[in-house]
Amino acid sequence: MLRCIDIVKEFRVENGIRRVLNGVNFQIERGEKLGILGRNGAGKSTLIKIIGGVDLPTSGRIEQDMSVSWPIAFGGAFQGSLSGLDNLRFICRIYNLDYKKTRKYVDDFSELGKQLLEPVKTYSSGMRARLAFALSVVIEFDCYLIDEVIMVGDARFFQRCREELFVKRADRALIIVSHDMHFIKEICNRSAVIHEGKFIQCENVDEGINLYTSL
Repeated sequence: MLRCIDIVKEFRVENGIRRVLNGVNFQIERGEKLGILGRNGAGKSTLIKIIGGVDLPTSGRIEQDMSVSWPIAFGGAFQGSLSGLDNLRFICRIYNLDYKKTRKYVDDFSELGKQLLEPVKTYSSGMRARLAFALSVVIEFDCYLIDEVIMVGDARFFQRCREELFVKRADRALIIVSHDMHFIKEICNRSAVIHEGKFIQCENVDEGINLYTSL
């Protein structure tokens, strides 16, 4: 289980303090698929980053007894002056992964070829997303955090992403943030909407979609 308890996130802006998340409370258990909807700037990606440990809440806490991924395709943790392979080596050390086996998987999946030898700071956003996605799914997490940023690349690459996440790992928990209501309805069995800092849990996916479209 993963539980968000009274999560508050504030940012300092020119006119003072802006509270993006205002007391978020929910939990997700193994195998559940939660879709989170919200307008641009509502705080969806901020919440995902907090759950994944990329950002810290202003107050509140996360409790968990299952492993949780970083946000899928998030490349912010890369060391830009290092090559893709050097970043891969670092992650292999952290997660105690076999480097040769992991490199083969990432090489095949990302299809970056010789670019893996180049500094990550020279990558386009799509190339960074490919590398980050490959590194995300090579590690077996209990819960995956998915931002709609995975919708990158050509149709074939996107289909491979779907196969890895939604077919091969159908037994895992997922937390998905997206504007794509069809995608949420297809994948998720729960829904919530973030609006004006509040996390509104819905009875089912259709209720969440109806609420989102009414905003």
